[in-house]
Amino acid sequence: MNRHSTPRLGGALTALTALGGLLLTGCSSGHDIATTDSNGGRHAPGHARGGERNSDSYEVDPKPGRDHLSTFALDVDTASWDHTRRLLSEGRRPDPSEVRPEEFVNSFRQDYERPDGNGFTVTVDGARTGEENWSLVRVGLATRKALPDSERPPAALTFVVDVSGSMAEPGRLDLARTSLDVMTDRLRDDDSVALVAFTDEAETVLPMTRLGGHRGTVHDAIDSLKVSNSTNLGAGVETGYDTAVKGLRKDATNRVVLISDALANTGDTDPDSILERISTARREHGITLFGVGVGSEYGDALMEQLADKGDGHTAYVSDEDQAVDVFCEQLPRNIDLVARDAKAQVAFDPASVAEFHLIGYDNRRVADDDFRDDRVDGGEVGPGHTVTALYSVRTKPGARGHLATATVRWLDPATRTPHEESGRLEAAALRGDVWKTGPRFQVDAVAAYFADTLRTDGARHSSLPGAPGLPALAERAGRLAQTTGDQAVRQLHDAIVDATDL
Repeated sequence: MNRHSTPRLGGALTALTALGGLLLTGCSSGHDIATTDSNGGRHAPGHARGGERNSDSYEVDPKPGRDHLSTFALDVDTASWDHTRRLLSEGRRPDPSEVRPEEFVNSFRQDYERPDGNGFTVTVDGARTGEENWSLVRVGLATRKALPDSERPPAALTFVVDVSGSMAEPGRLDLARTSLDVMTDRLRDDDSVALVAFTDEAETVLPMTRLGGHRGTVHDAIDSLKVSNSTNLGAGVETGYDTAVKGLRKDATNRVVLISDALANTGDTDPDSILERISTARREHGITLFGVGVGSEYGDALMEQLADKGDGHTAYVSDEDQAVDVFCEQLPRNIDLVARDAKAQVAFDPASVAEFHLIGYDNRRVADDDFRDDRVDGGEVGPGHTVTALYSVRTKPGARGHLATATVRWLDPATRTPHEESGRLEAAALRGDVWKTGPRFQVDAVAAYFADTLRTDGARHSSLPGAPGLPALAERAGRLAQTTGDQAVRQLHDAIVDATDL
């Protein structure tokens, strides 16, 4: 594609013209209180020692009090929500295994207070669900706002682009080329770009190149991308990291950005094996992976595991609106970092709490004893991010006093010095009704209930306490969209309506 010609994507170029300017403007999945073995490791949900499962799928342990901790790595991925929304709009149900509630919740704007410098603020609040003694407790973490473009560090970005046969469909390689062209025009002269393409093999199309005086060279490399053959994603990632290491800039933020439908069909397709081959680049050089998924048929599980194990994040693009969000909002927040290996641990008070269940974060669970072991991977978080975790919590009858303390631990990106920040919640602070809280809390509740409903493989009711059915969720989402004036909440309403029709 000639960058000066009209792209096949139609309006996509117009929608993405703001991309570059904004681009750089900068646990457990549910457990009761006694599911820890003698070594501090967690059992899989439904297999708590000495426990049993009741009819609504909550684990019940006859000997509460042994473990009141929940520990997980922070996650700012959004791909599961965006891909689910597309499938529902096409009249298709998502695979329940690919519905990740935390990614639904973390796709929506929050109103948490932000810190003045690096690090996090911790907000803990909650409300009653209407089901006896059950509440939703929200742990909200926020980082500082992103720096203005003029103040950010230089960026060294290695784009690894899938050019296999499946990428020929509209909205895949054409969208990737358009996006990269626009970014190239908007990045600063002191930024650097490298380009790797992969099919059944991988090649470095462009080594790390400073943009000042070389934008035409970068455009030519982007325009040379052509579709052919099968998908050896492992070779692409390995070559991408090798290219990033060769072009490593100590004065810059170094990132690998993988753009693919993740439908790997040749070579190594195991994320552990792929990431092990490039472990030195990740650990010693701190090069993280940002995965951008494309296409209606999309290898969600592989991309998500690669990003998690590669200390990075995932997003999904299928249309103009999503492209603007990913490249104008999400990617800028992943260029700079304010925290490495960030983990959260929530300690529930056994005097007040009978049981609790973390909603989602299935693939981000961390053994409780590893919370302060800084050798254990956590999540990488950039400026402008918020992270939200929701718990369903059953309090003891008449519970008073302290309910929970949430602590986030992270390493300084430059010095790897550990830091912690905490927030508390008292039982008396639980609000009387989830649906009478602030609009952002309500949006979180709707997103979590909706995701949990989809994970029950099409059932109309969530297994979470106090869950309304899909029609009631759609009605609440519609009212919240009007109250907030937020287009993302309107999209949540539309997705629930689509699911209800199915």
